[in-house]
Amino acid sequence: MSEEQSAADLPLPGGNFRLMVQRMAYQGLLGLGVLENPVTGTTGVNLPSAKMVLDDLRMLKEKTAGNLDDEEREHLEGIVRDLESAYAKASEANTDEPVT
Repeated sequence: MSEEQSAADLPLPGGNFRLMVQRMAYQGLLGLGVLENPVTGTTGVNLPSAKMVLDDLRMLKEKTAGNLDDEEREHLEGIVRDLESAYAKASEANTDEPVT
């Protein structure tokens, strides 16, 4: 007989660089209104939140330069590039927030 498990019973993954970058990117996409907030079930643009995540990922890219393997570096660069593009589009749609 097997016992029913909930998400709280399962171990959380950690110590994986790509997964960490992906989790940060997810937060950026939430701030850009690209993804639905799983708690509220809504989408909404929060450019300051998205910019904070993007700035953190840019800093991570700068601080880890030369210390990542090719796969990690390409993943981080791709995430930053994609978020920069999405942020620029969202900023244009919300003209009260400057694009940086």
